[in-house]
Amino acid sequence: MSEKDFSLSSSTYQSFLSDLKKRIQTAQSKAVRSVNRELVLLYWQIGSDILQRQETAGWGSKVIGKLSEDLRQAFPDMKGFSPRNLKYMRTFAESWPDQKFVQEVLAQIPWYHNITLLEKIKDHERLIWYVQKTVENGWSRNVLVHQIESRLWERQGKAVSNFAETLPSPQSDLAQQTLKDPYVFDFLTLTDDYNERELENGLVEHVTQFLLELGAGFAYVGRQVLLQVGDQDFFVDLLFYHTHLHCYVVIELKVGDFKPEYAGKLNFYLKAVDELMRKSGDAQTIGLLLCKKRDRLVAEWALSDVNKPIGISEYEITRDLPEEIKGSLPSIEEIEAELMKGE
Repeated sequence: MSEKDFSLSSSTYQSFLSDLKKRIQTAQSKAVRSVNRELVLLYWQIGSDILQRQETAGWGSKVIGKLSEDLRQAFPDMKGFSPRNLKYMRTFAESWPDQKFVQEVLAQIPWYHNITLLEKIKDHERLIWYVQKTVENGWSRNVLVHQIESRLWERQGKAVSNFAETLPSPQSDLAQQTLKDPYVFDFLTLTDDYNERELENGLVEHVTQFLLELGAGFAYVGRQVLLQVGDQDFFVDLLFYHTHLHCYVVIELKVGDFKPEYAGKLNFYLKAVDELMRKSGDAQTIGLLLCKKRDRLVAEWALSDVNKPIGISEYEITRDLPEEIKGSLPSIEEIEAELMKGE
């Protein structure tokens, strides 16, 4: 190919290169997932074998140390055979006796994710929920720990709303599970006398953490979005689009207690967004009122005659874990340090 020919076809080359990069990245991701799957299944099998031998042959706990020593001698270049990690393998197999579930679900999660889940969550129903959400959302370990420590399981779907009356099924159920109560904005640093604009500024400034707290599917559209109705201008605090619900989400911020008139104002904003911005294929716009405090009964009554879908939740700027829980939750660094001992 001459220099002239290459110059004429450079856009074609760039397109070819871009496509090639994507294919390589996809192959790399598949390879990583494949390696992780095999590793998790191997660890589960080792844990199951240890359990079986201890139950049928009466092997005691000392076998772990001996097994660790022999495996590391046989595979000096392979990490993961420390006594601590072998105990995790046994615990993993004991906690998940269903091999099919391990193969189909848990093998999609990295090993350290699985260990973190077992260390931090003892309730089986809650554990399965976090496993499913980790697979669904592709959480990193740090995000997973954040979601556990921010009590996501307890908060998910708990907002006061009128979705059952204003949205069709299953949209109403999906919308309800999208909202939380309370929302935790512990990434913000505000003075005690902050106002609504300062709260809004903080959330936008930390939009990545804000989106993480809102949950999967939220896409940021803008702040103080102008709605021109008649001869008047109105501004919504924050506007999002939800890619799973296929609708706009209007968020209004209130630094004090919830008041019934807030629902009426938000109802008007939702009508305006539906009329001015909603496109063909978009579902009905949803509203979320975030208040420092709200009386649940007052909120329910305020929404009872509102014809637009609205959720009402509290938010927290800072949050402390109960002492009895705080002391029992090891950090990622502590878990990893224990796993790496003797490697």
